[in-house]
Amino acid sequence: MSLLARNAIRAAGRSSRQVRSYSSTQAYRNYIAEQEALSHHATDTTNLWRKISYFVCVPAIAVCVAWVYNAEAEHKHHLDHLRAEHDGHLPEGPAYEYLNRRGKPFPWGMNSLFFNPHSNKDLTSQ
Repeated sequence: MSLLARNAIRAAGRSSRQVRSYSSTQAYRNYIAEQEALSHHATDTTNLWRKISYFVCVPAIAVCVAWVYNAEAEHKHHLDHLRAEHDGHLPEGPAYEYLNRRGKPFPWGMNSLFFNPHSNKDLTSQ
């Protein structure tokens, strides 16, 4: 048998195996019903998590924002009170040896990258 004839027979065998007809079988109907059930379940689950997000997460975030805002407003009021008592400056904190230890300075200086002169101790003056 020639190589060409053998390959033609193999190709015909492969193509006949790949053709399937589900149009009227019970398996096809079961498959379609399962896909519709999955789609319905996905829609219900999506709606559930959308409702959880809107009615639980968003109010919880709003409550946390309000709580943090009030806490920070009290903190700012306290710092303003301390500045008013000490001629516009914050009082010097305790000079414990374990506070603000640096083996070597940062590349930009002794203060951290997030240094705020209104609320942090300036370490460049030491």
